Amino acid sequence: MSSPLKDGTKRTMKFTLLMLLSSALILSGCKDTASTSLNAAAAVTEPETSIDSTAPVSFWVATDTHYLDKALEDGGQAFQTYVTGGDGKMLPYSDELTEALVYDVEQKKPEFLILSGDLTNNGEASSHKELAAKLHRIEAMGTSVYVIPGNHDINNPWARSFDGDKQVVADHINMEDFLATYEDFGYHEALSRDADSLSYVVKAAPGLWLLMIDSAQYAHNEEYNFPQTDGRILPSTLSWMDENVKLAAQEHASIITVMHHNLLSHTSMAVSGFKLNNSQETMKTLRKDGLNLVLSGHIHMQDIRRDPAEDSIDPAMPVYDIATSAMAVNPHQYGAMTFDPVSRAFTYNTAAVDVEGWAQAKDITDPHLLNFKSYAEDTFAGESYEKAMTRLKDSTFTEAQKQSMAEVMSKLNVKYFAGTAADSLDEIQAMPGYKLWESMEGGFMSGYIRSMAEHSEQSNVSLEMVLTTQ
Repeated sequence: MSSPLKDGTKRTMKFTLLMLLSSALILSGCKDTASTSLNAAAAVTEPETSIDSTAPVSFWVATDTHYLDKALEDGGQAFQTYVTGGDGKMLPYSDELTEALVYDVEQKKPEFLILSGDLTNNGEASSHKELAAKLHRIEAMGTSVYVIPGNHDINNPWARSFDGDKQVVADHINMEDFLATYEDFGYHEALSRDADSLSYVVKAAPGLWLLMIDSAQYAHNEEYNFPQTDGRILPSTLSWMDENVKLAAQEHASIITVMHHNLLSHTSMAVSGFKLNNSQETMKTLRKDGLNLVLSGHIHMQDIRRDPAEDSIDPAMPVYDIATSAMAVNPHQYGAMTFDPVSRAFTYNTAAVDVEGWAQAKDITDPHLLNFKSYAEDTFAGESYEKAMTRLKDSTFTEAQKQSMAEVMSKLNVKYFAGTAADSLDEIQAMPGYKLWESMEGGFMSGYIRSMAEHSEQSNVSLEMVLTTQ
């Protein structure tokens, strides 16, 4: 069952769609699921509610929540080994982090919340079920939710539960299960759904549409026996995007494109799997359609890039890709945005999930949660330190030098993932350990240190720009 429409904005959206569909060409080539979505939208007969179509709206994007159902882990040895050997996700407090996000929504009341993929740790069926229940609570508060899958969410053979010293294979979900679980979070409100992916377009606010693009590749995960990490946008989906831009032009709407994978490179390191495999083709489509903003995730660290760069003489329309850092990883933040439908002005700023405020409000006594900001940062810094020491284990540096170098890695990694490395570069580069990293020739870790220390004029935590109008 679809949940009732949450507020006057959605009632107005449905009414407007009825008018559009009566005069516009209905998009062709959709499967039954897509045509059903359009027919359901056209059948809405609720009265239009008076809303202020000129008032600025606030909305959020969170990505890489990597939610893990608490019932799937017992805190035992297998789980602890999995956590410490991972990539910094705060899995022991996954449920609490998500509850704190629900609390933040309740306190600040954004118009809508975007979740841009990797909703779950490894696509566990029960993690999807529990997360969807929390999203229903958010919508009951009056905040709409729009989701797309990431590379961890569908057909993931790595879904696991943890029992003592054992990992146990857990049920995972397929594409149809994803639709059934998250149908109320964008798919039922969609103006159009792509026939070949879980992409859809939705009118999120007056004058603002979202192109929610499924960039994940999960069709062969079970055959490969691992989740495919890299992403691409199908040629048919790019064509579908074109058609929806034409539809948006009838209302002179602005469009934000949302996908899990990155449009642009967010690191100078030669690593694959983060940027779309067909990023150049996708960029051509975006420029042709006049789309100048992408919200992405996947890479887990906070970074904002623009193509062409600000100092470039390339006359091409600037396109921004905001990679919001993983909510599951320190500093556990999301992007808080505003859009002015009159001026088309858009703002983005990072904001940390208020775990401490939630814990106090719920009378929780766990000291880690009551002092979560320092606990999370210390934990992430400690893990970064240990990873550096492991990498340096067989090097010829003295033990004191290794410790000095690990301290640099620890401090720089914390700032880098938060998007604030530029604020501390002078201090970090003056540390003795940094000079030792510079003296190294080759190796992943020394290259990683250099990439984190690259200077950038562009802020990675805030942006002001004007969205194009279709």
